[in-house]
Amino acid sequence: MADNNTFEEVLKKLEKASEKLRSDETSLEEAISSYEEGVKYYKECREILDKATQKIETLTK
Repeated sequence: MADNNTFEEVLKKLEKASEKLRSDETSLEEAISSYEEGVKYYKECREILDKATQKIETLTK
């Protein structure tokens, strides 16, 4: 799922999507789109963190 973005880059994208959702000026359509993007970025962050956890576990064995 991750397309070679760093965790920090994906997290920034997630934060932007979250900001759009919280804005009073966001239309329903934009909110739905931002929510979908947020879910995508959350999953991407989770994948990066899971890989890092696996790597750490492997190194500490």
